[in-house]
Amino acid sequence: MALTVKNLVKIFDGKKVLDNISFEVENGKTLGVVGFSGSGKSTLLKMISGILPIDSGEIIYPEEAEVAMAFQYSALFDFLDVYDNIAFPLVERKEFRGKYSKEEIAKIVGDKLRMVGLEGIEEKFPSELSGGMQKRVGFARAIVTNPDIILFDEPTAGLDPVTSTMIEDYIVRLKKELNAACIVVTHQLSTIKRAVDSVIMLYQGDIVFQGSVEELLSGQNEYARQFVSASIQGPMNIATK
Repeated sequence: MALTVKNLVKIFDGKKVLDNISFEVENGKTLGVVGFSGSGKSTLLKMISGILPIDSGEIIYPEEAEVAMAFQYSALFDFLDVYDNIAFPLVERKEFRGKYSKEEIAKIVGDKLRMVGLEGIEEKFPSELSGGMQKRVGFARAIVTNPDIILFDEPTAGLDPVTSTMIEDYIVRLKKELNAACIVVTHQLSTIKRAVDSVIMLYQGDIVFQGSVEELLSGQNEYARQFVSASIQGPMNIATK
């Protein structure tokens, strides 16, 4: 297994945002994490990436695993061009600092841009790119260290359907080429159908569904059925005012 999460708990202001969460993700597989807003999806990613501390439980990584995160809004530095944005981890992180020559970094950046279909845009700035291109540059930066685990936070948020399909295809491609264990937080059924292998659904801090995409869509689980149908009626109470 590439990543194992056991009995994970996170508490904010006395409330359990995540309550005893457990799952596994294998190398070369993608887990989708779904649920209504506020269910703890992004909190889970931040704990796995180390941004947030664990209150209890454990996250078991492969030995010396490299974890990367592609943020919801790309999180590119506006004052840096595409080349410097992607090269940033190799230049600034102490474990990589001085490891590669300038020529080697240039080759790595070019290779990663090719992987996301953006060859030759190194000198452009984020403001010159469309939203979809910014997402793909964010992907390139996330994979520049050849991570073992890749976390995607709402990768298709704010994108049109065609661009979303392109992003979903690149998620699948990166998983296969890097043999990485991936986790995708998403609200979109198209992303679930196209880009993930299995799914967990969070509600009030608990996993209320865990299974394959086919099982999610089958409607046999009442929580999954409410989510897929986007119904107000069901076991999950949704604020309507």
